[in-house]
Amino acid sequence: MAKSKLKPENNTVIQQEGENKPQEQVENEHTQQEEEEEEKNFEELGIDPRLIRALSKKSIEKPTPIQRAAIPLILEGKDVVARAKTGSGKTFAYLVPLLQKLFSDMPSKKNLAPTAFILVPTRELCQQVYSEVMSLIELCRVQLKVVQLTSSMSASDLKTALTGPPDILVSTPACVQKSLSSGILLAKAIQDSLSVLVLDEADLLLSYGYEDDLKAFTAHVPKRCQCLLMSATSSTDVDKLKKLVLHNPYILTLPEVGDVKDDVIPKNVQQFYISCSARDKLVHILALLKLELVQKKVLIYTNTIDMSYRLKLFFEQFGIKSAVLNAELPQNSRLHILEEFNAGLFDYLIANDDSQSTATGKNDKENHGAGKKSKKHPKRKLDGEFGVVRGIDFKNVHTVINYDMPRTATGYVHRIGRTGRAYNTGASVSLISSEEMEIFEEIKSILGENDGEDSKFIAPFPLLSKNAVESLRYRAEDVARSVTKIAVKESRAQDLRNEILNSQKLKAHFQDNPKDLDLLKHDKVLSKKDPAPHLRDVPEYLLDPTTQEASKIVKLARAAMGNTNPVRRKGFKGKFRSKNPLKTFSSEGPKRAPKAGVKRKGKDKDEGQRRKKKQSI
Repeated sequence: MAKSKLKPENNTVIQQEGENKPQEQVENEHTQQEEEEEEKNFEELGIDPRLIRALSKKSIEKPTPIQRAAIPLILEGKDVVARAKTGSGKTFAYLVPLLQKLFSDMPSKKNLAPTAFILVPTRELCQQVYSEVMSLIELCRVQLKVVQLTSSMSASDLKTALTGPPDILVSTPACVQKSLSSGILLAKAIQDSLSVLVLDEADLLLSYGYEDDLKAFTAHVPKRCQCLLMSATSSTDVDKLKKLVLHNPYILTLPEVGDVKDDVIPKNVQQFYISCSARDKLVHILALLKLELVQKKVLIYTNTIDMSYRLKLFFEQFGIKSAVLNAELPQNSRLHILEEFNAGLFDYLIANDDSQSTATGKNDKENHGAGKKSKKHPKRKLDGEFGVVRGIDFKNVHTVINYDMPRTATGYVHRIGRTGRAYNTGASVSLISSEEMEIFEEIKSILGENDGEDSKFIAPFPLLSKNAVESLRYRAEDVARSVTKIAVKESRAQDLRNEILNSQKLKAHFQDNPKDLDLLKHDKVLSKKDPAPHLRDVPEYLLDPTTQEASKIVKLARAAMGNTNPVRRKGFKGKFRSKNPLKTFSSEGPKRAPKAGVKRKGKDKDEGQRRKKKQSI
């Protein structure tokens, strides 16, 4: 693909499918076009003033390169395939022009189906896109109905949601197919009403098993419908979807996802690794967090649910609060965990990447033995629409730690994409055992490390000395022995019970009292044994001078970024001091003050007894 040495981050290649121009001609045309569009703002792109004000309130003042390229084409009604790295602004690249088209051409009241469909691979991304659409509509003060569908909805709930019908539908392909097969959505209505179809994270839609659902749905998409594909990578799955739904589309490609290898990982993200044995990973991650050698907030990836809970139990003994995010938790709990983490209510989130790895690496011949581990809990049904690697906007994540290395190089790239979003700085630290060296070498070759550029180089982590690790070894190994398989199994079951209770029994209460959600904590202690007080702090005699200086540097950097004051939960200073909000309710009516002139019998009786005692004395 074409690239410029001066400004690679703004270098968007626009080419219509079917054009076979020489590379030099594409470069010359692109350079001229880039010079014209480089400094364009939202107003010059022809965006509605209401949307510009809404974006400004969301602190979005200038369009990103992919937005500058995509918005004019989408407003013209062209089919578009946009490929750009995570965090480059693809969501607003299609939401802004989609809303503008709906503002100017208000959908007909005769429509019996939604005007726009946005299909995504996971529930979490579905919720995120829905929230972004709703926030823009509310800030613009325009009446448009937006609905999201989830696989947990019953047929009656689906029918209620689609009554109207909505102007925009955000869903996974499975839910749309469920609505079609049950007769809630009619094929004729879709053909008459559908104007815009968006496939977000298109490269994941097929790998998550939605191919049959998409084929069944696209058979009803009218030829006049504008189709948009958003993707972080180019793959055979994207090519399949292009042939399935697009008509002579415009291909927008940023250089980091083109044929060249540079900028697969953004330059604003520093990559580090620590080589250690699988057994020593616990002591190394303890040193990173306890000695504060990495910037908060921290997203920690594991490959199994059991390892996620093992880490949480291990952290609890050292006073490190964390929460676990995995596919077996109820959807409401998962979404609330994400909201609390994004709001800064806790700094460490342990995310299980087992389902994503299985999806993206399904063609891998080597499973590294991970498939056997997942059979230990056959009774628990995992959510197939769950994903924590792609699409979800983890806000203000400064550090990604790969406790377990991903099974594919693509998985590594997408994990690291959770930090350094919107061109902020970020870092990643990968703990690599000898068994994981093969995938590590594959990752380095994918990143083109042989070229020797700093942006691609995965360097040894410089701030953690061997003495600092050894000083914590005795404590770490002693606590690790107490975190047994039985303890992990019990804590996993306990957390699942807690979250099911939170999700179901408190759902109605929180709908009426949304502020009480602040009382619902996901970073609660799961250990039956109380943490030892002496493990909370690292004594002075154990601190390595070199590591101590490194910790000071990290703290100074955090202070410079204004990230020193932790967010506190609002609910604890209010009326609800009970851990369970339901216990604050009483079946008895409120106590009323006695009316004037009415004597209180109990008090008079006590006074009479006192007088008798005095008289007897």
